[in-house]
Amino acid sequence: MDNTRPAFSTIDEYIAGFPAEIQEKLREIRRVIHETAPEATEKISYQMPTFFLNGNLVHFAAFKNHIGFYPAPTGLDAFKDEIAQYPHSKGAVQFPFDRPIPFDLVKRIVVFRREENLKKKKK
Repeated sequence: MDNTRPAFSTIDEYIAGFPAEIQEKLREIRRVIHETAPEATEKISYQMPTFFLNGNLVHFAAFKNHIGFYPAPTGLDAFKDEIAQYPHSKGAVQFPFDRPIPFDLVKRIVVFRREENLKKKKK
């Protein structure tokens, strides 16, 4: 992440700091997450847009060549075959700007993480 960027207090502020074509991708990811987990609240955590539902649900962030999506290791493990085509690590997957963002996959990961986080409440 570019350390010269200012601190953000809202996701709108975060998105506004990027070129229009990146803003569009970020807004669409935000929309998909919000529609999939409408009860989740938005915040900035680790200077990234974050959705919170009984703990962090997912984070996302734009970088020079990709959007990073952070659904926790469990969210990636559950979809390891589908994320294999993207650069990824234990806790993040990168969606390169030169490829379409797999919004359906994002949605399914959010559904998985939502169910996982809602179980926390019942304990």
